[in-house]
Amino acid sequence: MSARLRHGVVLLTDEPWASTAARWRAVEELGFDHAWTYDHLVWGGLPDSPWFSAVPTLAAAAGVTSRIALGTFVSSPNQNHPYTYARDVITLDDLTGGRFLCGVGTGGDLDARLLGAELALRQRVDRFHEFVPLLDRLLREDHVDHDGAWYTTRDARTLPGPVRHRVPLLVAANGPRSIRLAAEHADGWITYGGRGDTLDEWFAHVAELVARLDDAVDATGRGPLDRYLSLDSSPRFSLESAGLYAEMAGRAAELGFTDVVCHWPRAEGPYAGDPAVLEEVAGSLGG
Repeated sequence: MSARLRHGVVLLTDEPWASTAARWRAVEELGFDHAWTYDHLVWGGLPDSPWFSAVPTLAAAAGVTSRIALGTFVSSPNQNHPYTYARDVITLDDLTGGRFLCGVGTGGDLDARLLGAELALRQRVDRFHEFVPLLDRLLREDHVDHDGAWYTTRDARTLPGPVRHRVPLLVAANGPRSIRLAAEHADGWITYGGRGDTLDEWFAHVAELVARLDDAVDATGRGPLDRYLSLDSSPRFSLESAGLYAEMAGRAAELGFTDVVCHWPRAEGPYAGDPAVLEEVAGSLGG
């Protein structure tokens, strides 16, 4: 595998912290570069499961790790206002000593419906296109005034600000508008690929998205973005075997991705698998 490629693991929040703390430590001890969790009120993949909140989970993870980056995969406007979420980001950046990765996305319709917001996809995208630039400002500026279609802030104070100059803002995007948004505002791009019934079809579509991002970045004149690929959004679970993971990670690197992300194997679906495969993969990462 390419030495330039970084590797991360998503841990779901369907189990109590007493059961999962050791997994967060293990991801770091195994040599992975980052660990993540979803930010939902209810996740559609486990709609009848217990579910714990992302921000306090990441705060707890900060206390049992020391090196690994920690992030949201991803947060959305469904239950987050840019200003209150900026406070969470600043706090997590402080608690992690500058290890926090701020992943954000449009969000699905389930969390929106739970809060009484029956929004079409176009409306959710419109809202996201206001959310990201405002969050970006709130993470860089103090005394922020904003009066938009979806959000308002009045002299929003942001002290103490992040503990470092810039919290990496990672934008999840598959559609043309949101890919342009990522190119304009983000430090990194997250994609789940989107479609394909076979691995080859899925990677072919990922390649199309990469080309679209390349064009968008070129149009902005900004420097290159980090690129994160969610391997387990493909038709295959990447940890079916260490060999499959190596193949998928290698294909991602060939497409220019800087980072790949898999999921901690669960006893049953979704992401059912054997944690021993994750350990085998870790052994091939070269520390």
